[in-house]
Amino acid sequence: MSTIWICGVDEAGRGPLVGSVVAGAVVLDPSNPIIGLKDSKKLTPHKREYLFEQIMIHAKAWGIGEASPAEIDRINILQATMLAMQRAVEDLAKRLGSWPSEALIDGNRCPELPIPMQAIIKGDAKEPAISAASILAKVTRDRQMALLHERFPQYGFAQHMGYPTAAHFAALKEYGACEEHRRSFSPVRNVLEGWVAK
Repeated sequence: MSTIWICGVDEAGRGPLVGSVVAGAVVLDPSNPIIGLKDSKKLTPHKREYLFEQIMIHAKAWGIGEASPAEIDRINILQATMLAMQRAVEDLAKRLGSWPSEALIDGNRCPELPIPMQAIIKGDAKEPAISAASILAKVTRDRQMALLHERFPQYGFAQHMGYPTAAHFAALKEYGACEEHRRSFSPVRNVLEGWVAK
């Protein structure tokens, strides 16, 4: 009889004005429990990094997927989030050697996958596999933002992670948008239109 592997899926980075939306997918191994899993937003950066490494070592399988700013601009953030989730589960399936038996998706809708799925609102606080997926997604995206900060330090990405803060708006007004900004998001579009009008 085949083993039942339940996969948790979550994303990070729907709200920021810059960078990719990143999704994680995790199948936990019941014989290798990971202590301390919870919604990534409720963990310190240090604890997230620690759990990220634990998931990489102890999970039965994991996967990461993303959709780029250009894809977000082309198909919209909701569709790009679904695409990132789909890519994360595909990545996991390659490592697992088969599709998982079922996917538990954080939120109220599911991506397109050839397996049974269940959308769970606030799933990252209810299902350990979704918590693990949220940690993978958040740490991966935070690391991407740290690298982006090195390329474009004037925007302060390391502080606000690309979210729409007053400091980010001020930097956008002063420097315009960088190549990783999401041009379809109204705060970025408005700034770009203002620059063109000058």
